[in-house]
Amino acid sequence: MGCFVPTLYGQSDITCAHITVITAELRRRDGEAGTLWETVVWLGNMRSAMLALLLPLILTAGSDVSTGRAVEKKKPNFVLMMVDDLGIGDIGCYGNNTIRTPNIDRLASEGVKLTQHIAAAPLCSPSRAAFMTGRYAVRSGMASTGRVQVLLFLGGSGGLPAGETTFAKRLQQQGYSTGLIGKWHLGVNCESRGDHCHHPNQHGFSYFYGLPFTLFNDCVPGEGKDVLVDLQQTLQHLTLLFAVGLLTMVFVRVSGLLEVSLWFLVLLFFLGLVAAAVWYVPFALLQTWNCILMRNQEVIEQPMTVETLPQRLLGEAQDFIKRNADRPFLLFFSLAHIHTPLFKSPAFTGKSRHGRYGDNLEEVDWIIGKVRDTVDSLGLANNTLMYFTSDHGGHLEDSDPHIGQKGGWNGIYKGGKAMGGWEGGIRVPGIFRWPGRLAAGRVVEEPTSLMDLYPTLKYLAGDKQPDREIDGYNLMPLLEGKAVQSEHEFMFHYCGIYLNAVRWHPLGSDSVFKVHFFTPNFSPPGAGGCYDTKVCLCHGDHVTHHNPPLLFDLFHDPSESRPLTPDTEPRYAEVLERTAKAVMRHRSTLPPKMTSAGGASQASTDVHGVQNQMTWEKILWRPWLQPCCGTFPFCGCKEDEAIYESKAA
Repeated sequence: MGCFVPTLYGQSDITCAHITVITAELRRRDGEAGTLWETVVWLGNMRSAMLALLLPLILTAGSDVSTGRAVEKKKPNFVLMMVDDLGIGDIGCYGNNTIRTPNIDRLASEGVKLTQHIAAAPLCSPSRAAFMTGRYAVRSGMASTGRVQVLLFLGGSGGLPAGETTFAKRLQQQGYSTGLIGKWHLGVNCESRGDHCHHPNQHGFSYFYGLPFTLFNDCVPGEGKDVLVDLQQTLQHLTLLFAVGLLTMVFVRVSGLLEVSLWFLVLLFFLGLVAAAVWYVPFALLQTWNCILMRNQEVIEQPMTVETLPQRLLGEAQDFIKRNADRPFLLFFSLAHIHTPLFKSPAFTGKSRHGRYGDNLEEVDWIIGKVRDTVDSLGLANNTLMYFTSDHGGHLEDSDPHIGQKGGWNGIYKGGKAMGGWEGGIRVPGIFRWPGRLAAGRVVEEPTSLMDLYPTLKYLAGDKQPDREIDGYNLMPLLEGKAVQSEHEFMFHYCGIYLNAVRWHPLGSDSVFKVHFFTPNFSPPGAGGCYDTKVCLCHGDHVTHHNPPLLFDLFHDPSESRPLTPDTEPRYAEVLERTAKAVMRHRSTLPPKMTSAGGASQASTDVHGVQNQMTWEKILWRPWLQPCCGTFPFCGCKEDEAIYESKAA
């Protein structure tokens, strides 16, 4: 059938062929051009003047529709912000009224606040390993068997195994640009300097700028020591003993009081020299070995200048967002705050009502506000999920006679950092903001976990590939209000490799029961922490086992101050029975050698391919593994001063 296109002034110069070309172009621009096709047919019966007038608008509209659909299908961005050692009681929206945190509070008011957000461990390395992988740290070998509970030397061989999969690696496979700015603390090298087997670049982060280790007191002269202080003192005393012995023997020989062999003096001298080297080289130079900055796999500052660190990390985070504004990205901004040593930034010093710790937290809040402003100024807010949390609770034992408390406040919750399953060490802030996707001001009271980020990011990135054993759950149903109950019916709380406590949230109940199998021994007696050792330990005489276990209902007793008994809790026997069965099911998912016949976790150097990363062999310093700029052992470099200025501006 022919096609006739009338006009006001006679025969049209727009033929059916023209309409066909126009239609094809519209279909090319928009894969679902049914409505536009009908428009073109209708236009074929209109006057050419009107067609000429409307045609550019139609083409533009087609382009807009296509662009709009492309925006809808664009994968979301992720900005994950984690503070180090932050107490949940330090944030305004979680009840604090002495420290100003308006920017963090604004994230909560514009998004969703989780009130029962739980870290998988009360210490940095195991908690961060679980966060990155969505799995309890014991599955990746990142859990301690004894005294050493975190990585202590950057020149050690322990770290997140290469066989583990992080959320960054999964998103990288989905086409995301991935970046980590700030603290890593999950290892660097395995067998040689520069193999970078544990490095962020090997775990899915295409860009890394920051601390491969952590910020700790040894990084700033005069702030004290953190690493194996008693061992340092023992080696130092041994060195002095050898020196005194050598001088005494020399005096005896010279004075002729006794016959002393020259070879004995030489041996004593070399023994003293070895003792001095064992003490001095790894410990006295810790600032050089551990306190460094890296950009990707290059050491750019050794030791790092702590004073300018906050501005540089913020500048790098903002730059990463700006560089990747036109494509899907994941930014993990892992702040050096609020771990000690506390910063002394002039703009915040003396400004809070809570001493230097409060000053640091208000600086954190300012930094969070700057990151949010960067996202918003680029027009990315409606397509960016922002998340704020801490790796675990505040460090109660960290204080100073001159500046007072240096660690955080965990609110009404008992315990803190390194205190096993006590709530104060594992309950952390959890805030999600995503305008247009998440309702503003929503509060979720259900149990959730840092491990939930892994499956949540996978889901939102469209990653449907099969995975290994995962302990987290997709949070979106809870965050969007499509689910009212958490999928975490049971949660398991570890102290090192030892199962410390279990949380049970019965379906359809407000109660959240927590069973403690053992608890750390506080010292001195009657204290609320392990002040004698500075951190609590998980083994031997450092803990008290409970038979029957201690039982609390966190809904009625969130401070865990009133243990339940068969007389005060009708479900007492049921709770213990249900949790015991849950523990058996959980342990059945772990490699067999991780549990003994009696159920207690055991140390193993090689568990079905999963090596324990927290043994002395892997923890202690090895010169050939030490990252270094320059020629080892003469390591030293500074980042360009021009970069200092640009980051601080």
